[in-house]
Amino acid sequence: MTTPATAAEVAHQRPALHLVRDGHSQEPSHPTPEREGWAEAVERYGTWLLAGGRSPGTIRLHRHYLGLLARSVTDPWSATDEDLLSVLASASWKAETRKSCRSVFATFYGWALAAGRITRSPAVGLPKITVPSRTARPAPLEALRIGLEHADAWQRQAQRGERPRVRLMLLLAAYAGLRCVEVAAVHHDDYSDGLLYVTGKGGKRRAVPLEHPELVAALDACEGYLFPWQDGHVTPGHVTRLMSNMLPDHWTGHTLRHRFATEAYAGTRDLLAVGQLLGHSRPETTQRYVRLPTDALLAGVRSAATNTPMPDGGSTSNHPLPPASTHGQKR
Repeated sequence: MTTPATAAEVAHQRPALHLVRDGHSQEPSHPTPEREGWAEAVERYGTWLLAGGRSPGTIRLHRHYLGLLARSVTDPWSATDEDLLSVLASASWKAETRKSCRSVFATFYGWALAAGRITRSPAVGLPKITVPSRTARPAPLEALRIGLEHADAWQRQAQRGERPRVRLMLLLAAYAGLRCVEVAAVHHDDYSDGLLYVTGKGGKRRAVPLEHPELVAALDACEGYLFPWQDGHVTPGHVTRLMSNMLPDHWTGHTLRHRFATEAYAGTRDLLAVGQLLGHSRPETTQRYVRLPTDALLAGVRSAATNTPMPDGGSTSNHPLPPASTHGQKR
């Protein structure tokens, strides 16, 4: 029986080396709060997060953002509103990243306030950050094909067992809709009777049917983690980089997840079922992953066009429209 990790172990856990396209290993560097005041504060905060059921990945993310603040603030309890604003405003982040950092600051100083370490949270006055509505960006089939070809070529260059099978990572994202963090942790014991039991955000479990024969064969054959590394499995960041390196242009593992959502909705027209497969709690989230099928959009336009006023006083509802033109469509 394994011993549960302490908050200190989680906070100081070193990410596994990741492989880049040329096969060399590199270790990503993350700013960490190493000053004495920060070290104690982060360890106690990590214990609180761990007790609340936060995942090791979430705790590392909180540690990362607090590390940025620790670069300029010696004592965590002397930080001001301006110190926090400086971190949020200095980096050329996307809105999602900025909002994530703001949330960490608010949670950290909210904990400190409740614990009596401060009398006022410097995060109270931080501006709210609005994340623009995103549209679905499903990777095209051609991008997946090229990614699989690159993965096969990269695998052939390695010695037996030296490199993770990136082809399977791509297939799990494209045909099971898994997040990179979920791909990294796939284990033989999570597969039973054609279902892959996935632990998603917040520790929520869901069952995803597996149909792709390569995935089924790989899970039947493996013992333990599908992508082992040292004493555990590869890191989510490792998976993200490997898939991005194999896919062309700017396509990523996450856009393969969008592809899965789009294809699943096109085949079912059931947004709730697609959300269940993706591990979403709200249908509004699933909507951002799905690009509506062209036939559904065309049907909407043609339906509206069937009730257009005509010069004779009637409407096109009495004049059926001709079939949709196929001019210019690829065959």
